[in-house]
Parts: sequence; structure tokens; C-alpha cells
Amino acid sequence: MSQSETPLFSGLLAHAKKNPVQFHIPGHKKGTGIDPEFREYIGDNALAIDLINIGPLDDLHQPKGIIKAAQDLAAEAFGADRTFFSVQGTSGAIMTMVMAVCGPGEKIIVPRNVHKSVMSAIVFSGATPIFIHPEIDKDLGISHGITTESVTRALEQHPDAKGVLVINPTYFGISADLKKIVEIAHSYNVPVLVDEAHGVHIHFHDGLPLSAMQAGADLAATSVHKLGGSMTQSSILNMKGNLVSAKRVQSILSMLTTTSTSYLLLASLDVARKQLATRGKELIEQTIALAQSIRRQVNEIEHLYCVGEEVLETNAAFGFDPTKLIISVKELGLSGFEVEVWLRENFNIEVEMSDLYNILCIITPGDTEKEADILIHALQVLSTERHSKPQKLEAQVLLPDIPVLALSPRDAFYAETELVPFDDSEGRIIAEFIMVYPPGIPIFIPGEIITEDNLLYIKTNMEAGLPVQGPEDYDFKYLRVIKEHRAIR
Repeated sequence: MSQSETPLFSGLLAHAKKNPVQFHIPGHKKGTGIDPEFREYIGDNALAIDLINIGPLDDLHQPKGIIKAAQDLAAEAFGADRTFFSVQGTSGAIMTMVMAVCGPGEKIIVPRNVHKSVMSAIVFSGATPIFIHPEIDKDLGISHGITTESVTRALEQHPDAKGVLVINPTYFGISADLKKIVEIAHSYNVPVLVDEAHGVHIHFHDGLPLSAMQAGADLAATSVHKLGGSMTQSSILNMKGNLVSAKRVQSILSMLTTTSTSYLLLASLDVARKQLATRGKELIEQTIALAQSIRRQVNEIEHLYCVGEEVLETNAAFGFDPTKLIISVKELGLSGFEVEVWLRENFNIEVEMSDLYNILCIITPGDTEKEADILIHALQVLSTERHSKPQKLEAQVLLPDIPVLALSPRDAFYAETELVPFDDSEGRIIAEFIMVYPPGIPIFIPGEIITEDNLLYIKTNMEAGLPVQGPEDYDFKYLRVIKEHRAIR
């Protein structure tokens, strides 16, 4: 088949045009049974193809027809041996990767700045995480990727690991030397799993870092919806080689996936693949040019700095995606979160994320000069407003040492627990996740010993207004910890 074809989307349209009488779910029956206001806004076309896995439309759990054809085209486009569509987002695909290689008590090597879905999968599987410290950018106050040296050391110490997980690229667009990491891991016969949530586009342009499949990785969970033009919650799982069983991957993905799969999401993956495969290079070229133009203009604004290729001069980065605009705002005397709020309230601008010292803006083929001009103008106004006020914030990298893992995350999560006051929790074993989301990097995972440094890190992020999430007590007055059984007197 040609990459210009869309077997899944075209099959849906053909079925809808037949206008069959539907005695099956969904209950809105092509929109006639849905709220009229919602129907008017969404439109009849979308509702007409909001269907389920009836015979003519194939079944994501055991694809043989139009879904299989669409997945095969995606595999060809991404240079994979197999591609699986996910309607559970990249989180579902990431959990599938981890659970496909790890069982109870088995080890997996992961960077500490992994997404929360990785740690959720570790709890589900009963695996034990072996953490690698990501490289730290002390000027920006953020963490980047892992080095080949750290992967080598981890495998030397844990040659029995069942997998190495790599983030490529990171949320901030920084890539590791993925090809070399794959070579190192494969020398131990260990598969490489790639969290490629923020890198669907890199496969389609030679000027961007290597994609997971280009680097020879075994599995890669890729968010097509983030940067590739599909609908939110639609992603793919690419697979290469024979270190991992394709049948096991399909089985686990099916276990984690709803049986009521959304054909709107699936169809959007099909058409997004078509666009990337047939026009990706052209569209991404335009996107890179727009991002570089914004970067140059931001760097002409007083008190602001937008990171460029100079980041490659550090040990923290091997590759760089210029479509991610990391804008350091610390010289304004404001936190990234304060700038995010200011842009929202004054110019109706929403950024991708903010942290203590930066805001992150992502540029995609959906952006134009119009949006770029609005952002530049807003930042110029902010800089002028702060001209007489800035007191430069000194970036203090507060990322504390990784806490000691006293219990496996699964054992801690399911243990007998109790709530203790936040300020009295030091030294106890935590039984819940705590993370800053986005990007979802864990501060604590179940089973770790609570340290004073990590408690301070939580407080610092909360005081800055950043979205610290995870504990059942949203106010952070209490943390859930493993219950201590004291001797009976």
C-alpha cells in the first residue's frame, strides 16, 4: 500500500456512507441520542464515525483488517517491524513496554526523571527500578538525559537487568546518544525501551536527533498526538528486533486497553501517519524555521534567554530539538510559574509548562507567524514592565539525591499504611507517589525512605505555585507511609 492511503479512516467513511441501521453501542446512534448543543458543536460527521469494533471495522485487540493495514503502514513509515496503535495514550504504551520485559522482582534500569507511567508499570509488574541520575543543567535548573557512561556502569553492576529505559528526547527536547546506548545494552542482550513521547517528528527530518527506530531500539512509545497531528490520547508503540516477544506485547497492550476503543482516535492516527510520511519533512522544515526565528527574537529581549544549540557543548546533551523553546526567565526576577500566569492573564497565551526558572513553548506545524508575533510581543511587554524591577534569581538545583528504596514499589503500594503529618514523615517509608506534573517526574515513589531534602524540594515547588501531585491528601498536610508495628508492652 502507498503511504498516501488511509485504510482505517477511509474504511470508516465508507461504512458511515452506507448509513447502516445500528442496534449496537454507542447509544447516541450517530448523534441522534446525544445532547443537541454538544451535537451542534461537534458536528454530525464526527459522531457518525464514533463507532465500535463491529465486524467490518476490525478489532484493535486482534487486528486483521483495516486496523492491521493502518498499523502496517505506520510500521513502514517509522522504520519498525511492528506498530501497535494505542488509545490509552503514550502512558498505556509505556506501561506495556515495561510490563512486557519485567516480572516480579526483576530489575529495570531507568533514569530518575521518568514519567509517572513508568513507575506505575513498575508497581503493576512488581519489578525493581535501578535508577540512573540524569545529567543536570545547573544554569537552567533542569535535568536532561543519561550518558553512555552511566548506562555502562548500570549494566556492569546489574547485568541481569531485563531492560534499559531511555527518554529520547526529554520534555525539553534534549537527546542522549541513543544509538550508542542501544549498542551497549544489546552487548548484554538487554532490550532498550524508549519513552519517545516528545519525539514523533524527529524520525521525519534529518536535522533532528535520531528516532528510537533509527537508533535500533527494541520498543518505543511515541505520542503522535503531542507533536504529530493526531487527536489527544492517541499514540503508537513501535517495535523492532526479536529481544521482546511481539505476541506478549500485543497481549499486555490488550490487557491495558479498553474494549470500547475510540475509532475517532484510531482514525486520527491513520491520517497523522499519512501526513508525516508524505509531507513530514516539508512541514517540520517550516516548523524548525519558525522556532529558530522565535528563538532569535527572544534572545534580543532584555532579561530573557532561549536555549539554542550551545546546550550541546555540555555533557548534559548529545542531540537537540530546536522546536522546543526553553525560555529562561530568572533574570526577570520571576519564577517560570509567575510568567506562565502573567502570559495567561495579560495575553491569553498558554505555555506547555513552567518550572522554577523557565517556561517551555512547543512549536509544531500547527503554529504560524501570527502566534509567534503574539508571543514575542507579550514577552517584550513583560521585559519592559520588569525593566526596573528584576533581581536575578540564582538557579539553585534542588534535585536531591535519590532516596533509598527500602521496599519494592509494589510491596510498598499494597502494604498496610497510615497517614502521618508531612513535617513528621522524615525517615518513614512512603507508600504513594509524589511528582511535579507536568512533566510527571517522581520526587518519591512507593517504598522510598523520606528524606529532609525531598520534603524541602516539595515545599519549594509548592511555594512557587508549581503543580505537585500524587498524595491522596491534596493539601500535603499528611503523607501515606508504611505502618510501623511497635512491640506490645
